[in-house]
Amino acid sequence: MPYLLKTEPGTYSVDDLARDGETVWDGVTNPRAVQVLAGMKRGEMLVIYHTGTERRTVGLAKVVTVNASDPKKPVVRVKFVRKTKTPRTLQEIKAQNEFARSPLVTQGRLSVVPLSEKQYAWLVAE
Repeated sequence: MPYLLKTEPGTYSVDDLARDGETVWDGVTNPRAVQVLAGMKRGEMLVIYHTGTERRTVGLAKVVTVNASDPKKPVVRVKFVRKTKTPRTLQEIKAQNEFARSPLVTQGRLSVVPLSEKQYAWLVAE
């Protein structure tokens, strides 16, 4: 299953992830988002989304490892794949029927969002 990870670019941007190559995705406190993180599996694809004034997809990453031994603080290591060639803005996402019931649209504060395969395909289409 693919996921979308939100990040404030001033805190940790896709450029930071590209520079670092890999990182632990942490700082997630919402119980639902933590639950989604804990359920991730190695190799699953991730869309990186900048919040704040950008509000757009900016890159792709992949789950390297997941340690959910403490389900309240899962440790998920992610690896940079590439920057998004065609960023999708929140406005464009909201205009797609496929996202009408997505937590990305219905729960705007959720920082980790599961995606359907169709949603993922549209987000990464060039």
